Amino acid sequence: MSDSDQDTEESLFQAPPLAEQERMVEAMLFASTEPMSTREMEARMPHGCDAAEALVLLRRRYEGRGVTVVKVGDAWAIRTAADLGFLMSRETVETRKLSRAAIETLAIIAYHQPVTRAEIEEIRGVSVSRGTVDQLIEMEWVRFGRRKMTPGRPVTYVVTQGFLDHFGLESARDLPGLKELRSAGLLDSRLPPSMMPGPGGEDDLSELDDGPEDDGQDELFGE
Repeated sequence: MSDSDQDTEESLFQAPPLAEQERMVEAMLFASTEPMSTREMEARMPHGCDAAEALVLLRRRYEGRGVTVVKVGDAWAIRTAADLGFLMSRETVETRKLSRAAIETLAIIAYHQPVTRAEIEEIRGVSVSRGTVDQLIEMEWVRFGRRKMTPGRPVTYVVTQGFLDHFGLESARDLPGLKELRSAGLLDSRLPPSMMPGPGGEDDLSELDDGPEDDGQDELFGE
């Protein structure tokens, strides 16, 4: 092969200018849903391109901008600048309805605190799911109280400041009476008569209907 033929062959595979390679890398990273490695980028680029060198220029170009070129493991991606991440987040409030079992357990703790698990079960008339109590604790509406000075020293449960704050109460003494709960529509679950003491003995708790027991007491939230 003559020198002229060799020069012609090399020119056919001459890599595009570095500025053009930078544009190619930018386009791939912008369109890709997943980070890309330099090998993956070069496999798509014309022969002789150097993705790593193009990335150096691209990262420099995006310094201080709203998006930056970041390394993710062995790959690269275009991501929102760290200090502007708050613009991409959106807070939503999800309303979830407590199951009957959770409502009853929470009501017993609120009105009878400090109360043990055995006492909760005695008042409800059924066993209390560990998951129900644990999730009320995770919600930060219930916490552990002092152990009772009885055989076995069982742990007690009390409502938290977060519970009071959520319901706009200064203390547990401000919990509403039966008539207030009825007027607020909070007795739809038909709590058993023994669950709440009548304030001052004025309310007749026996007027509450005893509904069928909830078989789904393992679930904190209803459907």
